[in-house]
Amino acid sequence: MESSIDTLLSRNAVAIIDLGHSIENVAKELGKALSAQGYALLINHGISIEKIKTAWDYFDGFVELPNDVRLSYERSKAPDAENHGYVSPGLERFDGRTPELRHAYNICKLQAEFLPEKELPGITNHLNSLTDDFNVLGRFILKALALSLDAPPSFFLDKHSYMLSDDRFNLTTLRMLFYPPVQDLDHGNIIRCGAHADYCTFTLLAQDSEGGLEVKLRGSDKWERVGHLPGALFINCGETMAAWTDQLYHALQHRVVVPNQEDTRQRGRHSIAYFCHPDNSTLIDPEELNIPVKESAPREIYNAYDICMALAKGAYGHNYS
Repeated sequence: MESSIDTLLSRNAVAIIDLGHSIENVAKELGKALSAQGYALLINHGISIEKIKTAWDYFDGFVELPNDVRLSYERSKAPDAENHGYVSPGLERFDGRTPELRHAYNICKLQAEFLPEKELPGITNHLNSLTDDFNVLGRFILKALALSLDAPPSFFLDKHSYMLSDDRFNLTTLRMLFYPPVQDLDHGNIIRCGAHADYCTFTLLAQDSEGGLEVKLRGSDKWERVGHLPGALFINCGETMAAWTDQLYHALQHRVVVPNQEDTRQRGRHSIAYFCHPDNSTLIDPEELNIPVKESAPREIYNAYDICMALAKGAYGHNYS
């Protein structure tokens, strides 16, 4: 059973941040968690769990569609898209070798013509409402992050103006994920999601079960199971925020393994990830923040889009040849 698994949560080793408290208190707790470990769990975040579950139901319906229908919505087939669309199992390989067993749909465009509205009536309105909710929460977190760094409250907000409005200007993505049940455990050939750090400012993750999420804590080479707190959102820092803060905030290495527990791996796993990115043209310069910056070597300043694309080549290299 999941409750008997040794996890960071079961050992009280996870920061749990109540977003119902003052933003000053949230900023303090976020700063402490993201600098020490790179992640935390958020409660009282204001996003309806029932709305998230309905999105998973829609995605289950999508996964059950014929393969040729699913592939008609394949990633990057939408005009001007860098990341929008369906990603079939085995396409991504974060370690460069091992096929990853999951279905994913990256939501970067919210118009009905870019979503399977014909096959799944109502999905467009539902995802538009859900992305609105995540954007509201995302803006609250961006303000708290600025306060945590003694920056003006609008520092990050001003640089995240186009979240989930147009991926030509901002790569923020809502990603629906389904990890199919695994009947025969085979660690050599199957992984749910390979080890990586996200590319963005921060990620918010909703998940329906413990399901094998593991993290590598700052300064450690050991993989640790996180555990599942029903209703909570998992937040972790991405590479962009780590670069922005000159590594003060830690880009969390994480992965999703096939669980050893038979009952867990045989029922599959749902999650939704909100990857919050700055506007593409934003220059990521730690000297704009009131933090000590290492003077060890000359450095180049890159914009948010270039940072993301450079990192993405590792997982999608075949799309950039």
